Amino acid sequence: MPKTTETVLEINLKSLEHNYNYLRSKINASTKLLSVVKAFAYGSDAVKVAEKLEKLGVDYFAVAYAAEGVSLRKAGIKTPILVLHPQVANFDALIKHNLEPSIYSKRILDTFIEIAEKQDQKEYPVHLKFNTGLNRLGFNESDIDYIVEQVQADKPLKITSILSHLAASEDLNEKDFTLNQIDAFKKITSEIDKKLGYKPFKHLLNTSGIINYATEAQFDMVRTGIGMYGYGNDAIVDNELKPIATLKTIISQIHTIEPNQSVGYNRAYVATKKTVTATLPIGHADGIDRIYGNGKSYVLVNDKKVPIIGNVCMDMMMINITGIKCYEGDEVIVFGQDNSAEELAISAKTISYELLTGISQRVKRVFTNG
Repeated sequence: MPKTTETVLEINLKSLEHNYNYLRSKINASTKLLSVVKAFAYGSDAVKVAEKLEKLGVDYFAVAYAAEGVSLRKAGIKTPILVLHPQVANFDALIKHNLEPSIYSKRILDTFIEIAEKQDQKEYPVHLKFNTGLNRLGFNESDIDYIVEQVQADKPLKITSILSHLAASEDLNEKDFTLNQIDAFKKITSEIDKKLGYKPFKHLLNTSGIINYATEAQFDMVRTGIGMYGYGNDAIVDNELKPIATLKTIISQIHTIEPNQSVGYNRAYVATKKTVTATLPIGHADGIDRIYGNGKSYVLVNDKKVPIIGNVCMDMMMINITGIKCYEGDEVIVFGQDNSAEELAISAKTISYELLTGISQRVKRVFTNG
């Protein structure tokens, strides 16, 4: 693509296809693949990403909340959509748009049955979420009899799948914990299969799980979030994936700062010698938080690493370009293929998920096919 003339988030759909094919290569041909497209597809564009993945043949999508699924349906997405954290207030909209809820508690189960009955639903697809150690959402094993009684008593639901979520699949130091989760999930699903009289499909693995536990726990489907966007929580895997998002901006103005002069709010940067700085039209309202300032992180100017100096402002930030040949209007790469979001996040002691999903919707999204 040509050099940018404004702050943009460039989404490479060819890289998305590469990641899809790579993750597919790690599972059996018969195993379903679910792509998580919550949070604007990890800060990119949920509709564009879903359209591309639907063409590639993805089996399922997952979103966090019903409104995200509704947006995909309104955009014409036909693939099944799992809502991971449905709220009672959104059940009517969920049913209207044929979204499939993850049922994780007695309250959610009972209320969804009540609403589905009022709408004369028959065998509406739902998914049972069990807690095997993450302790965030999910039924306990002791709830199985209650669940089976509710769904078998001429109720309007059909259990489509059973799922759980791994807590530390990327950390091989926690392998024993993960294997215990896998064993707990196997025990739960075996018991439910016997009591239901039919076998819902099963899924447990996330991106790191696909990489580390595909042999032990592939089951019928795997779920991938961060991996689809180019990050694998592992340096070796990261080399195989391609970040789909590149955050670009430009140099708005260049200043020469004399010794003892300061830059930005609270005089957080004070020059010790003559310094050349550049101001960029991007700040914490765009998703580059203050934690990236004051020399902790860098951007790329003409392929050179340049530190962010002073406090990041709401709409602007400053960088030290001393010794770098560049001009006002030149392109700056905040993160991308050669300066990954993972590296930038680590420099500020956070994670790529937080950085990627935090990119403001006021940042223009542009799309490329490689």
